[in-house]
Amino acid sequence: MGPDRLEAKLDERLAELGREGRLKGDETVVVGIVPPADGRGPRYLLEGHGAQPFLRMNSNSYLGLALDAEVRAAEDAAVHRYGTGPGAVRFISGTWAPHVALERRLAAFHGREAAMLFSSAYATVMGLLPQLATERTAIISDELNHNCIINAIALGRPAEKRIWRHLDLPDLERHLAEAAKTCDRAIVVTDGVFSMRGDHAPLDAVRKIIDAHDTAFAENAILVVDDSHGVGAFGPAGRGTEEVTQAQADLLVGTLGKAFGVNGGYVAGSPTVIRYLRETSPFYIYSNPITPAEAAAALQSVEIVDSPRGLQLLDHLRAMTSRFRHGLAALGLETLPGEHPVVPMMVRDTLRTREIVAQLRNAGILATGLGYPVVPRGDEEIRFQISADHTPADIDEALAALGALAAG
Repeated sequence: MGPDRLEAKLDERLAELGREGRLKGDETVVVGIVPPADGRGPRYLLEGHGAQPFLRMNSNSYLGLALDAEVRAAEDAAVHRYGTGPGAVRFISGTWAPHVALERRLAAFHGREAAMLFSSAYATVMGLLPQLATERTAIISDELNHNCIINAIALGRPAEKRIWRHLDLPDLERHLAEAAKTCDRAIVVTDGVFSMRGDHAPLDAVRKIIDAHDTAFAENAILVVDDSHGVGAFGPAGRGTEEVTQAQADLLVGTLGKAFGVNGGYVAGSPTVIRYLRETSPFYIYSNPITPAEAAAALQSVEIVDSPRGLQLLDHLRAMTSRFRHGLAALGLETLPGEHPVVPMMVRDTLRTREIVAQLRNAGILATGLGYPVVPRGDEEIRFQISADHTPADIDEALAALGALAAG
């Protein structure tokens, strides 16, 4: 006898999510890639759409490194040398030379002494914050932080969970002052770049506030930053929000699955904290790592970013982002200020957001619509993500489609 009564309740919940506009629906299945040609970047073939090519403007692959020949060659060579999987968790027999080499390179890339890999950036945050939370810890989180931070705080069950208003520095200071009365440790956690809006945390100002309150806590006040959307895509040399603001977090979380174009996540920090996490974090201890081949590919990506070619890719990414932002303004379409390649087009209406996304898809352009209640009512938007594999012709094609919709 099957779980018929359970499934009936789950059907009810799915229907409720549909009425609330929160269903994600069927996933888009990519079945092939059309290589760049004739001044255009790559195009993507989707299941059910035959030979129609799509311009992808909803990818986190900000530098286009997932398709880079050097990165693919590094992964291919490592597969032949090490096989397709690690075969075990790290502490048993799943640590391979590419894992260690990548951790050392990431630490150096971020100016830290140590770093450690996780299966994803989500797993990194989930495996980090709970291990640092105690019955005398306050965790203070920006209200627009990513879902992984929200769930990590819930899992950690700190003595106090405090939410400070988005980028509101006096509110952060108030929370620190109040937490110092009852807690021995404070963890201020924030996204570096906020993925829905493309704005970034003023880490320099946040750092000063935390440092000013540090002595009020017996076990310090520390700053944890998840800069998954910033690392590799933001800053003159791709060092992310730390580089842009000239400030350093105590613990920096990054991903290999966005600008670096591969898979996995990591945290960089002091040798003591990293050693502690290796010994205590269940998301590290009990989960297989990324494959040795993925680690080798990611290492090659880091080398590219940290090279003259990487600087050229970043320059091109900034140029394409600026071209798109200025194009939106010329069309009279609203966006939010910023320099990150996440470029939101504010629609401020859920139904209209869905309509525009569907019309763009019909025109061969993939973009992500964010409606209520995913974002607050009145903040509905279409999130465009610019990549270094976009060309001027690609940007102009997207703007032309938006212009036709605006005119219609």
